Amino acid sequence: MKALKIEWQRLVDEKGQTCQRCGSTEKEVQKAFQNLKQSFVPLGIKVILEEKALDAATCAKDISQSNRIWVGGRPLEEWLNAQVGQSPCGTCCAELGSNVECRTVEVEGEVYETIPADLIVRAGLLAAAELTKKEALSSSCCGPKAEKSSKEKPCCP
Repeated sequence: MKALKIEWQRLVDEKGQTCQRCGSTEKEVQKAFQNLKQSFVPLGIKVILEEKALDAATCAKDISQSNRIWVGGRPLEEWLNAQVGQSPCGTCCAELGSNVECRTVEVEGEVYETIPADLIVRAGLLAAAELTKKEALSSSCCGPKAEKSSKEKPCCP
């Protein structure tokens, strides 16, 4: 069975709490995970979700690492041709002790502070298509181990 991994990381305080922005994204990640998990069963693709907690020291060095999502080993923004930006996040300020501008993602002119499930699903669909395409090519006559015909031409047109 093929596997598609979704990774999501966010700032978590000593009490295990996160900011409102990341908390909302967490709900969307869960929704997208369940949707993709059910949808990919017939395709033989197992969806795996890995959530990673970042501490304040890590985020103080680079806050853009918080609320970041990877799908199939690539950042969400790569799959969606999105731009990463920043906007003020009041709840992270208390944890980090300064004014903080947290990660945003801009897709097709719309800026998202909370990453909606439909964007995660869209990235998941693109990743799954690539995953199945690679598998199909490697098992077809045109794959890397393809034999040439007796006329030294590839077996596929």
